[in-house]
Amino acid sequence: MAKLEYYDVLLKPLMTEKSMAFMEHGLDDDKQKRLEAGKDPGTDKNVRPAYSFYVHPEATKTQIKDAVEKLFSGTKVGSVNTMNCKPKRKQRRGFAPGATVKRKKAIVTLAPGSKEIEVFQGM
Repeated sequence: MAKLEYYDVLLKPLMTEKSMAFMEHGLDDDKQKRLEAGKDPGTDKNVRPAYSFYVHPEATKTQIKDAVEKLFSGTKVGSVNTMNCKPKRKQRRGFAPGATVKRKKAIVTLAPGSKEIEVFQGM
């Protein structure tokens, strides 16, 4: 495994409808179910926003936590959830078959009272 510096760990932010909902309403399952059902999730003063990133495939959860805290000053990470996305086979118009890139996603939930990440502001 290669030695990763903190600036090599985070590749880019993941911007989807679901990740935007996580930023606004947090990762609470009950609120997420109400949001998907089309109901008002309500306002909670203790909502901890969650941010999604594509990360280096060999990065660990502690490396991701350290990278977020160093790159975005004032943020404290509460938890990190990761998932590996396997490559998919693709046929290239009669040419040799190929595959998409192996990726890893991370969902970073901030600690209560932490400063929000500025990259996502204004979206």
